[in-house]
Amino acid sequence: MIWNFAQKFFVSAVLFFWTLASAYAAPLDATEPTSIRSSCWMPISLSDDMATAIRSSGRWTCGNPIYSLEGERALLRFEIGPDDTLPRYLFSRRSALAAVHLLAVDRDGAIHQQSLSAGDLPSALSGGYFKAPLPDVTRDTQQVVVAFDLPSHKMTLERAYLAPSDIPPGPDLLRSLLLLATLAGMLSMPLIFNVAFYRILREPFVLWHSLLTIALLLTILVSSGLAVVLFDPPAMTLSWMTTVIFGLTVASGAMFTHSFIEPGLMHPLLRRALPYCAVWALFLSAFHAAFPFVGRSFQSTIYTAAFAPVIVVFLLSVSDALRRGSRAAKFQAIGYMPIIMAGLVRLISGIVPGLHSNDAMLLFYVGCACEVLFTTLGVADRFMAIKRQRDHARFEADMLERLAERDTLTGLLNRRAIEKNFERFRAEGYHTLAVLDLDHFKSINDVHGHVVGDAVLKAVGQALQADQQVQAFRLGGEEFVLLMRGKDAQARAERRRQAISAIVANQVPGLGSPVTASMGMVRARPDSVLEFTELYDQADKLLYNAKQAGRNRTTTAPAQAFENDVYPSRDIAAQFPMPQVAARN
Repeated sequence: MIWNFAQKFFVSAVLFFWTLASAYAAPLDATEPTSIRSSCWMPISLSDDMATAIRSSGRWTCGNPIYSLEGERALLRFEIGPDDTLPRYLFSRRSALAAVHLLAVDRDGAIHQQSLSAGDLPSALSGGYFKAPLPDVTRDTQQVVVAFDLPSHKMTLERAYLAPSDIPPGPDLLRSLLLLATLAGMLSMPLIFNVAFYRILREPFVLWHSLLTIALLLTILVSSGLAVVLFDPPAMTLSWMTTVIFGLTVASGAMFTHSFIEPGLMHPLLRRALPYCAVWALFLSAFHAAFPFVGRSFQSTIYTAAFAPVIVVFLLSVSDALRRGSRAAKFQAIGYMPIIMAGLVRLISGIVPGLHSNDAMLLFYVGCACEVLFTTLGVADRFMAIKRQRDHARFEADMLERLAERDTLTGLLNRRAIEKNFERFRAEGYHTLAVLDLDHFKSINDVHGHVVGDAVLKAVGQALQADQQVQAFRLGGEEFVLLMRGKDAQARAERRRQAISAIVANQVPGLGSPVTASMGMVRARPDSVLEFTELYDQADKLLYNAKQAGRNRTTTAPAQAFENDVYPSRDIAAQFPMPQVAARN
């Protein structure tokens, strides 16, 4: 059943990749053809007058600027050409900031200004972007200047553009949302899969894989237009949520690797390092989300670079596990490769001076699909391997348990078996207990030796063999116990006792005289609460009576008679005469 599900899952993943390839020409965060990019930028302080700064042409940096966060306020200038479609909104990547000021500068020098605090910025349908409505932009507008107060990430400056509208309703938006919904659905499937896994096999890696899948699902939700369509939270809310969820994703991935790689197939130091990496990732993300302005000019670079040790530890862990022959690591290496590549792109573009930051979202979405496909197959494979190991271990344990409850000489159950399972036997209706002892067995050992004595005991075991109504036990030496149920329990026990002589004579010839047995039998009421030791003691007393009465006979009494301190016994040997024994030479 598991592998049928896996095959269907694989087909779904292939269809997703095909859909992703067909959507590649229209990336999920693509801007409109009518968008306008900034041509110049300027850093100023919060105390500087923006109108004066705008008119200071010598302070603008134009061309292909390299943005920095040194200034408290960053100004971007957008030139409005006569043939440009008039923009209505500013769009830019979400990151922590204090406020956005939007100024429309007319050709006559008039300035129309509008300001929005960070909390008032709405989210855009373009994944990971916020939008801000511009003041009135007309054909008289020559420039639009946007001022960002305390921006915390260079991507906010690098990705800013003006456009007449958000992604318009149409085939492109529908295709993007359908693609994201398909990916979200794929990520939901392993959660159902893991519930079934965990109910059968309570392994921690199933929980960590579920948490990782939930974190990836939340990442897709908050970093795409799905969140805007579903519940439209403020842009800054999605910004800090993205940061925290990213840390949760890294942490759960590290813990999944820690628990997923088979024991003994990863260096102990690397395995111990992974939980520290998880804690480190959570701390970094929580701190960066809660205090984005502590070291604003360099904090995003330090935050990005701080994940480098986590990536290194993960790569070393998987590589070491592969070198040691880990099967689980093969699935992880393939499944995590695109996400690791996306992380490296973010790391390198975020810390190398002169490079524009790149979050590699399309590669991240591909990585999510790969993670879903290959690690889920890996979990299924590991699940089956562990299940086989546990089934084998349980089988061996059961076998050892059975061996421990069997007498090695006769093959009958032993005293441990009857004491351990007596309550179950009694619940199943075994209310009659008989104790047998071979008559003059010591003389057999003395005359013929212990080898012959063991052969006699084996033959007795055959005579007393169990069936659906009788359980047979060897307590030790020449002493045996029968547990019986049914109306003819007494007759069944007596037939077995009398069969001992014939079977021993056939199996062990040359003894000279027949081997007989004496038996004491007690019948307990169905509602009796007597324990095994109590019933055994009563039957043993009846066995003693049989020995005193001349051996080769059975004495019996109901157990309740003993409970009332009355000891009536009855010799029943005459009721079941011994069969003729065919002598063998």
